[in-house]
Amino acid sequence: MDKRISPPAVFTIAMIVIFSAALLLSMGRVPICTCGTIKLWYGQSWGPENSQQLSDWYSLSHVIHGLLFYAGTAWLLRAWTFGDRLAVATLIESAWEILENTPLIINRYREGTVSLDYFGDSVVNSMSDIGMMMLGFWLASRLPLKASIGLGIALELIALIAIRDNLTLNVIMLLWPIQAIRDWQAAAS
Repeated sequence: MDKRISPPAVFTIAMIVIFSAALLLSMGRVPICTCGTIKLWYGQSWGPENSQQLSDWYSLSHVIHGLLFYAGTAWLLRAWTFGDRLAVATLIESAWEILENTPLIINRYREGTVSLDYFGDSVVNSMSDIGMMMLGFWLASRLPLKASIGLGIALELIALIAIRDNLTLNVIMLLWPIQAIRDWQAAAS
C-alpha cells in the first residue's frame, strides 16, 4: 500500500485537528497547564499536571489507539488510501478527545476509577494525544503485524508496571468499575 498522504487528506486531517482544538477551547478547556509551563513529559500519574502536559503515561494508550485504528481501517476500509484511513482515525481520536473532556466522562472517571482529581485534559495534551495516535498509526503501517501486536502488548505492560493502569484497565474501569482493581490501583498512588 502506498503510504503517501495526498494534499486533500493532509488538509482534512489538519481541519479535524484545528476544529477539535477550537471546540475544546469553546468547551472551556484550558489551553495549557494552569501551572503556566509546557513540559515534554510528566511522569506522575496521580500528580496535578497529569493530562495537562504534552505527554504522560497515558500517551502510551493513544499510541495503542493508532495501532488499533490502523488494523481496523485496514480491515474495514482496505480500498481506501493510507491518508484517507488516517483521516478517519484522526476523526475518531478527536471525537474521543472531545467526549473525554465532557462532564459525562470526567465525572465517570472520578466516580469509577481512582482518578478522583481528574478534571479533564488541557488542549495541548489533547492535541498531543491525537499526535500520539497518529504515531501509532504510522508505526503500524511500517511494522509487520506481529511487531505491531508486540508493541501494543509491551506498551500495555510498561504502563501496567509503571502506574498500575493502561488502556485495558482504563476501558474496564470506565465501563464497568471493579472494586478490586480500584483498590489495587489506589495502593500505588
